[in-house]
Amino acid sequence: MIDLHCHILPGVDDGAQTFEDSIQMAKLAVEEGITHILATPHHQKRSWINAKADVIMKVSELQSKLDARNIDLTIFPGQEVSLYGELIKDIDKDEILFTDESQTYVMIEFPTVSIPTYAERLFYELQLNGKTPVIVHPERNHQILEHPNRLKDFIDKGALAQLTAASYTGGFGKKTQKVSRQLIEANLVHFISSDAHNTGNRAFHMNEAYDLLTKEYGRSMSNAFHQTTKDLINGDPVITLETYQVKKTFSTKWFK
Repeated sequence: MIDLHCHILPGVDDGAQTFEDSIQMAKLAVEEGITHILATPHHQKRSWINAKADVIMKVSELQSKLDARNIDLTIFPGQEVSLYGELIKDIDKDEILFTDESQTYVMIEFPTVSIPTYAERLFYELQLNGKTPVIVHPERNHQILEHPNRLKDFIDKGALAQLTAASYTGGFGKKTQKVSRQLIEANLVHFISSDAHNTGNRAFHMNEAYDLLTKEYGRSMSNAFHQTTKDLINGDPVITLETYQVKKTFSTKWFK
């Protein structure tokens, strides 16, 4: 299993603080059946600036420690990039990490409360440059939480979206869980990842999420999410389905 979103690198953001923290997270990941992790430290969020070269070096250090302990987990370098106006320029300066070596997919985080007014223009410019924005945990953005179809506007224009496992399993509350289901049913999210920060209150929950996905939507749905995740890491085209409008009563059947 591949985890596309994890704060496992030590001392770079609000995730693991020490290499020992990282190692404990790695052990827990392996217990869950995770074989590959895209390390995605925050970049350009508050005081967290995690430049490409620094992330690559930190991943190399962590991988060496995992290998020395025979922990069978492969770490890839990545970033969770907070949306900011200079993103295109920084891509041109080779300061941004993508999910794939072909530099196609970039993980983008919206602010918690709002969606910047320039987001659509910036996404359009990214796509003109052959880059596909992947919106991380849209279900936790307050604007999308209240108006889920706001996400549809971006997906219909070519963006992709990643759901947090704990959002779907209820770790962020019933409302976020309900919206997560709505986004799945409307084909508005394409990947499930952990956004794990530690081994406690922000752990992986990947098995739990995929078990729930299989229970509620069938094995073919969970297989599809696994496949899109592989495609993203490999830089291959991600197959998407027709999207639907989210209705206010869309997921009530799951609560009967």
